[in-house]
This record gives sequence, structure tokens and C-alpha cells, in this order.
Amino acid sequence: MALTITCPICGPRNGYEFRYGGEEKGPRPEENNLTPEAWCDYVHLNECVAGVQQEWWFHRDGCGAWFTIFRDTTTNLQTEQPEASQ
Repeated sequence: MALTITCPICGPRNGYEFRYGGEEKGPRPEENNLTPEAWCDYVHLNECVAGVQQEWWFHRDGCGAWFTIFRDTTTNLQTEQPEASQ
């Protein structure tokens, strides 16, 4: 199944136009209090959940914008927001 991503500027496009930037992890750790362990966790620790997760994407072949989407990893479909927990 081909991934379709909706760019906030260009609208729905084929997933091949984009570059995956990784899971959205929130703000970057403070530089002045950064330990090697904290930096390693921020850069390398991924949740890789089976379900909806928030991700960074770059519209490489289009407008060049970075943006966040919610994608269901079990269906590979973009969702509007995370589903409520049961």
C-alpha cells in the first residue's frame, strides 16, 4: 500500500516525495545540562509503537517544509490525531 502524506502547504501527495525525519520527540534537551546519556536517549531511543505515533516529515520534492503528522504504523495511513486510549 502506497503512503499518501498531506503536506500542510501542498496538500495530499505520494509518500515518495517526502523524507522521514523520525519520531517527534518534543523539544531538544538543554545544551548546558546535557549528559552523553541524555543526548543518546534523545537521538537514538525510538518508541516504535504499533499504532498511532507522531512523526517528522520533510517535503523533499515539493515545498521543502518540515512538518509533523500522526501515522498509524499498523496500516501506514496518516491520521488527523492520535486515537483516544481505551
